Amino acid sequence: MLKKFLPNWLTGVLVSIVLFANVIIWGTIVLLFGVLKLILPFKVVSDILHAAYRGWCKGNRLALWLGCPTIDIDIKGKVSTDGWYLLISNHMSWLDIVVLSAIDVLPAPKFFLKDELKYVPFIGTGAWAMGMPFMKRVSKAQLAKNPKLKGLDVERTKRSCRDFRNHPTTIINFVEGTRFTCQKHKKQNSPFTYLLKPKAGGIAFALEVLGEQFDALLNTSIIYQGEGDHICRNLMRGRLNVIKVEMHVQAINAEMIGDYQHDRAFRTAFQQHINELWLQKDAQLLTYHQAQQAEYLANINKEVEAP
Repeated sequence: MLKKFLPNWLTGVLVSIVLFANVIIWGTIVLLFGVLKLILPFKVVSDILHAAYRGWCKGNRLALWLGCPTIDIDIKGKVSTDGWYLLISNHMSWLDIVVLSAIDVLPAPKFFLKDELKYVPFIGTGAWAMGMPFMKRVSKAQLAKNPKLKGLDVERTKRSCRDFRNHPTTIINFVEGTRFTCQKHKKQNSPFTYLLKPKAGGIAFALEVLGEQFDALLNTSIIYQGEGDHICRNLMRGRLNVIKVEMHVQAINAEMIGDYQHDRAFRTAFQQHINELWLQKDAQLLTYHQAQQAEYLANINKEVEAP
């Protein structure tokens, strides 16, 4: 909101300070209590750990409020902070994590993260302390050399999901597995306009372990509008104008739960289901971008016609 009253550069400086201080302060506290939980695995320690994590989420909310004049969170359906949810989303930027963690009506968000991030100070170490799963992609060549690597991600995911039973949780999976860029889109030869190809495995494993405990699937789309192409840089320069999150609360039915690793028929059907969700999401994003383009052209015409 400060963006309306302060110059862009000053808004960006304030937002950057809040974001970095938030990560360092709460990341350190979460890590310390994560280590303490290994030594003293008592509920009170876990409760304090989750309280510190919620402090990080509130700090993210403050940074977004300072830096972006329009934040539109549209939840179609009912959610509760005392529930368990599986949230799937497109992935546009590192800022997606900040945005989703700042939605205060959701229970504590837990993310599926790339394995390399576990070594990042404060961020990776904090995620480790919260028991979030780190996904390590294994190439066919690596599997050929060491067959024992097969299934490691499956076991990590299942182990982490079991730990999430003890606290209301929103498990967040960026289904594309990486951030969207035009280069990645072209390299994949993606059939979608605004999305990369979805990876269904992580969702399937989470559903296999916690399917009966989940209250709903949160099918989510994130859209940004700014004065440049780099989303995080826009926020830190005071040039991010709109953050839009549209979330559809959907039921999880019995057909979505099965043995993804060993049941080929289920795996094929599940992948088809996720592809259908991605087709719907792509159409939704297309509609939004067309509306934005029409609004932009209308504003230009008004400026031209003005005396």
